[in-house]
Formats: sequence, structure tokens, C-alpha cells
Amino acid sequence: MKAGPGRGVPARGAPFLTAAMAMCYRQVKCFLRMRSRVIMSMARPFMWLFFFGVGWGMAFRGQVARQLLGASFLEFMASGVVMMSVFFTSFFAGTSVIWDREFGFLKETLVAPASRNAIILGRVLGDSLVALLQGTITFAVACLLLGRVSWPGVPVVLTAMLLTALVYASLGTTIGSLVGSVEAFQLIHITVAMPMMFLSGAVVPIHMGPTWLRLLALAVPLTYGVDATRSAMCGLGMLPTWLDLAVLACLALVLLPLTAKAFSRSAIA
Repeated sequence: MKAGPGRGVPARGAPFLTAAMAMCYRQVKCFLRMRSRVIMSMARPFMWLFFFGVGWGMAFRGQVARQLLGASFLEFMASGVVMMSVFFTSFFAGTSVIWDREFGFLKETLVAPASRNAIILGRVLGDSLVALLQGTITFAVACLLLGRVSWPGVPVVLTAMLLTALVYASLGTTIGSLVGSVEAFQLIHITVAMPMMFLSGAVVPIHMGPTWLRLLALAVPLTYGVDATRSAMCGLGMLPTWLDLAVLACLALVLLPLTAKAFSRSAIA
């Protein structure tokens, strides 16, 4: 089944799983076809790793960094950049709903006889797989820069990336279903994404902040993904890893039905 506007609509009477997989395939295929988006989405985390991780890591060397961060600056940044790549890719995927509305593809999916829950599950899963792919590549580059791989922690990192991607792909799709233009989505994205990035501890040591700031960080889903990844990569974590993953799993289960409801009510231009 081919992907693209006007294509990839589940066939009449398609079972739930078939419809979900068709939409998942379509989302992944659409991303891979846009080479400029692939290049830029890969370039951003690499810039963070090389310019901030390696560059500033040379300025914050020795015992000073370890006393402040609990690890080298590159170790601290690497785990944060891995989750940032997943976060931005999955969250920004909500724009695809708006574009599909503009090109008429959304109308085709909403009037298709397939379950709308299957359609939205496929969209979210496809966007999450794209984010997981980018996060995995970033993780591999980070391990090369660090010169080591904590193999027991790899399953934890992959699980944290997938759950974080599901949470933010659901959130981004919900917002994309409710707003009427790409400009409005981008404004919301910038307003929400930057505070989340800094509050999560991805680039700054949140454990050194005041109590009220640490409590506020716990309200950000990305915090749990960063914490689980950092714990798996360099042994630093504010919370138990199982708790980080459990919170992300619960959030994904809660957000998916809300996303399906918002998607079903999406206005057709």
C-alpha cells in the first residue's frame, strides 16, 4: 500500500490491526520521502552533541564537572540530547494532521469504514517509530563519542525512547487535531517545547535546582525519559528506573484515548 496524500486509506472493512499498520506504514514512508526533513532532523541532535557536548565538555573537565553533574559534561549531555531528538521529532509530528487536513487526506481517513481508533493508533505509532529511529541513531553516535556502551542499559534506553515518543506523538497529534493552522501549531510548539526541554533536565542539572523547580519538573513527561536514559547510560538518576518507565507507560495509555477523541472531532476544512 503506497503512502502519500490521497493514498494509504484503509480498505473497506479493514480489520483494526490492518488499518493501524497501514497508517503506521504511511507515516514512516512520508517521513522518509522528505529528504530535507530527514537531514535537518538528524542534524539538530548532532549539533548539540558536537558543539555543546564535545565543545563545552572541553571547558568543563576534571573534578569540577563531576562534582557539579556527577559525571563528565559529555556523559551528562549525551543522554539529554538522545531524548531531545525523540522529543522534538515526536511532538512536531502533530503538523502532519494539519497538512493532511489541507490536502484532503484527513477527510478520506475520517470517512473510511475502518475504525478511527485504529487510524489514530497507526498515526501515533508511525510517528513514534520515526522518533525512535532518530533517537537510536543519536544514541549510537553518543556512544561513539563516549567511547563505550553500557549494554545492560540499552533495553532501558530503547524502552524510554519508545514510551516518550508515544506520549509526545499523542500530545502533538491532539494539538494538531484541535488547531486550524501550521502557524498556530508552531506557536504552541515553541511555547511549550522549550520550557519542557529545560525543565526536564536534558541540558541543565535539574537536581541542583530549588525544591519547587524539581517538583515542577516532575510534571513534565520528558523528565522521566531523560532520567531513565541518564540512569542507564551513566548511572545518574533522580528516580528509580522502573518508576520512570511506569509513569511514561501510564501517560501513553491515558493520552492515546484522548488523542483518538480529539482526532475524531477534528474539523474538516
